Amino acid sequence: MARNFYPLGIQTFERIRTEDRFYVDKTEYIYNMVHTNGVYVFLSRPRRFGKSLLVSTLQSY
Repeated sequence: MARNFYPLGIQTFERIRTEDRFYVDKTEYIYNMVHTNGVYVFLSRPRRFGKSLLVSTLQSY
């Protein structure tokens, strides 16, 4: 049985995918962010809640 591990400390989408780590799919949210009429997106989240990973995912998108 293959074991996927949590991406603790990894903040780039590309590395998570190439190392076959767990990733919570946020495609729906990314699609909504990209296709809104707003100029700015404010990411109000506490520390260590995936802001950098979300930005990296947007870059890969």
